[in-house]
Amino acid sequence: MSLQPKLLINGELIDSGATLDVINPATGAPFTSVPRATEKEALAAIAAAKAAFPAWSALPIEQRRAKLEALADAIKAHAQELARCLTQEQGKPLAEALNEVLYTEIFLRYVAKAEIPVEVAQDDADMRIEIHRKALGVVVGITPWNFPLLITSNKLGPALLLGNTIVLKPAPTTPVTVLLLGVLARDIFPKGVINIIADSNNIGSLLTGHPDVARISFTGSTGTGKKIMQNAASTLKRVTLELGGNDAAIVLDDVDVEKAAPKMFNAAFANCGQVCIALKRVYAHASIYDKLCDALAQLAEQAVVGDGLQEGSQIGPIQNAMQFEKIKGFLAAAKADGKVIAGGEVLPRPGYFVRPTIVRDIADDSVLVKEEQFGPILPVLKFNDVDEALARANNTPYGLGGSVWSSNVERAYEVAKRIESGTVWINHHLHFGPHVPFGGAKESGIGVEFSQEGLLEFSQTAVISLAK
Repeated sequence: MSLQPKLLINGELIDSGATLDVINPATGAPFTSVPRATEKEALAAIAAAKAAFPAWSALPIEQRRAKLEALADAIKAHAQELARCLTQEQGKPLAEALNEVLYTEIFLRYVAKAEIPVEVAQDDADMRIEIHRKALGVVVGITPWNFPLLITSNKLGPALLLGNTIVLKPAPTTPVTVLLLGVLARDIFPKGVINIIADSNNIGSLLTGHPDVARISFTGSTGTGKKIMQNAASTLKRVTLELGGNDAAIVLDDVDVEKAAPKMFNAAFANCGQVCIALKRVYAHASIYDKLCDALAQLAEQAVVGDGLQEGSQIGPIQNAMQFEKIKGFLAAAKADGKVIAGGEVLPRPGYFVRPTIVRDIADDSVLVKEEQFGPILPVLKFNDVDEALARANNTPYGLGGSVWSSNVERAYEVAKRIESGTVWINHHLHFGPHVPFGGAKESGIGVEFSQEGLLEFSQTAVISLAK
């Protein structure tokens, strides 16, 4: 690496007294180490962000835009190096890693161009009422290991454009590219505006409970999200929580299986199934059930599983050892509760590799169906009646995404309106963009990310009411 990962605190790239080994999931062995923050560095990062806030929030928004554009330029210039590091720490194939880097650039540029107008609620002979948006203060952004760079940018960009300062903490298993982002940001932003620290899951509670933190933006598991809400309650911090999902597809009897199956497969197995809005359950009508199962199984058998740095690899490894063990448990459930028609095996090689797995003839009460597997296993269930399928698909504490598949768009649309989730796709799945609001229903989250709506979550509404 020409760039060297360091902690970024108050405009300085620093080492600490401790280090953190970063495992390449394709080998199961460390490929580098990074500085590991202690409580001392965490407190320094919060203090630096707090000190930088008054000047940064007072800066004209045009100048804040320019800084975000400059960071996007730096990411573009270092895209190949960032992508290679991302593959080594996260596992995804190099082409997917490069896409993540480029999406990071795109999202930052989109946010940099966003407008934050003053809204006028009333303006008549008696009164003028304006709605302003003000920065909150110090934001803490905590990001997961499946899309470390992209999800970081979705917190950093909106927070900074609104005039907040930020402390970022990447997942302990994927800190490298986020720390490299800090290296790029150091010479662009004023001291203390961006602070990035890596830990071994030892400072999250300090960050989320600290009284000088005004807002928390977290992406991760529902269980951890609930703990963060408890920490935030002490000072009523604003929170956005993008949490787990167990997305269901309802496949109607008139679907074109040959056309739909590859799209479903890609939606289920992108990033080795480690996507919050990945397709995780399929409910297929009995009349096309066998055909769809066979088509998905064939695709699974043809998929090339391997090291993301090797040309031709389509599916990389599970990202970390803990998740690998969970996936082994889901494979056991698949064999005990259903019929495995493709995959079902751990590859006999170093690293955390699992064959893409298709399971049929499985009941709704299996752990593989009830829980979010977050890995390369897809259960396919049979239904006879659409109302029955909807009831089963909605019978979950999650509500992040879902999809409906049919040759009749109007028919699919009526079904889609009855799915209880933040996003429902018709004849596709997994699509998102910086202009599209993204948030979960039920226990899949609180708040919205992306779009103007998500941007404004990083602000405080301030009403000015003028009597004439």
